[in-house]
Amino acid sequence: MLENSPITSSLVADSNRSNFLPTYFGDELMLIGEMLVYQTADELCPDYSGGYWLFHTLSNGGFYMAPDFDAPVRLSVSGNYFDDVMSPDAAGVVISLFAINKLISTMHGKHDVDALIDRYHYLRDFASGHAEARLIFAAID
Repeated sequence: MLENSPITSSLVADSNRSNFLPTYFGDELMLIGEMLVYQTADELCPDYSGGYWLFHTLSNGGFYMAPDFDAPVRLSVSGNYFDDVMSPDAAGVVISLFAINKLISTMHGKHDVDALIDRYHYLRDFASGHAEARLIFAAID
C-alpha cells in the first residue's frame, strides 16, 4: 500500500457478520470486546439506548463498529470536557477507539493484545483522514 493512499472503510455484508468479531477481537476476547463497545456507547452517548450496529473493515487491516442511526449522535466525554454531536459513523470510530483501548488495558498481561494494539493504531490512522477528524480527535484527546 502506498504511504499516501487514503485508508478506506468497507461495510461488512450481513452474510459475513458472524466472522467479524472473532477476526478482529480474537476468539477469546470477542464477547468482551463487543460488550465493551456497547458499554462505551452507553457511557459516552447520553441518548443511547441500544440498537443495531454496523461493522466496518479498513483497508489497512483495522476495523470499527458504528451504530446504525439516522440522526447525529451526541457524545459527552467527561474526562476531557468534550460534548458535541457527530455522525453515527464518526461516533462509532470514537466509541470503538475507547472500547479497544479499554480492552487492551484490561487484558494486557493476561492475553496477547499485540494485534489489538495494531488495530487501535490502524483505526486512529483512519480517523485522521475521516471527514469529521477534528471532532473525533477532540473526543479522544
